[in-house]
Amino acid sequence: MRIRKAARVILIGAPGVGKGTQSERLLGRFPQLAHLSSGDLLRHNVKTRTPLGIKVESTIKNGGLVPDDLILRLIRNELSTRGWLTHNGRPPIMTLASAGLSSGADAESAADSDAGVAAFLSQQSTPSPTDSTSASSSATGLSSDPSASFLLDGFPRTAGQAAQLDAIVPINLVVSLKTPFSVILARIGGRWVHEPSGRVYNETFNAPKVPGRDDVTGEPLVRRADDSEAVYRARFEKFEETSAPLLDHYARQGVLWEVEGMSSDEITPKLMAEFERRFCTGAEKEDC
Repeated sequence: MRIRKAARVILIGAPGVGKGTQSERLLGRFPQLAHLSSGDLLRHNVKTRTPLGIKVESTIKNGGLVPDDLILRLIRNELSTRGWLTHNGRPPIMTLASAGLSSGADAESAADSDAGVAAFLSQQSTPSPTDSTSASSSATGLSSDPSASFLLDGFPRTAGQAAQLDAIVPINLVVSLKTPFSVILARIGGRWVHEPSGRVYNETFNAPKVPGRDDVTGEPLVRRADDSEAVYRARFEKFEETSAPLLDHYARQGVLWEVEGMSSDEITPKLMAEFERRFCTGAEKEDC
């Protein structure tokens, strides 16, 4: 399937709604669609020992939250590195993969201060003094080429984060995935996991060939501690609290589209049809 104009997409849905499944299916159907994960970008910086990665490593290991401004800088620099976002028509000076300091000791030293991290990031894509930080000026250097299509994962999660993201890249499709609470709860309750591999099974669909055993290794399956009804209810309530303002934000921008179904298989055809309608238009659609 070919995309005819740049798609900049976010999926929003409650835990267990099947957001990961829909993401995989979109990426499989539309090869031009890149997967941009804020978590992957952070892990890459930790692995390659950039000053930012060194600074946030302990936060990530302890399950803490990385500040929004650093996530936004990562996203902006990733888009610049790919050539999808330019400043006065200029490509970034350095890339996240290649930018670094001459030695590990230097990197550790730079990471000791916020100024060191800021300097490292600003080296990678420095706008000219005349550039504005408004959303309209940021969009001026945003590629509309189909190859600049992406599915953004892990960010934003709040309306405040969405407003900050708008100043870097305007999202043009936000999909709100909806499945009845009772259906998701039953789905969560029937879930089993093979911990070493991460393979997930469910008693009502995708059941293991041998109950309680992994299909590949034959090893025992376990239930996740957070798959209890009480834990899920708390997670769902938290999602509802934070997602309502986020969805309102994108609804006001006219890019929100809601789809509901009892299962991922019911939702997928609707999602694919809407995606094609928006990004495969007119006579060009037959080539999609």
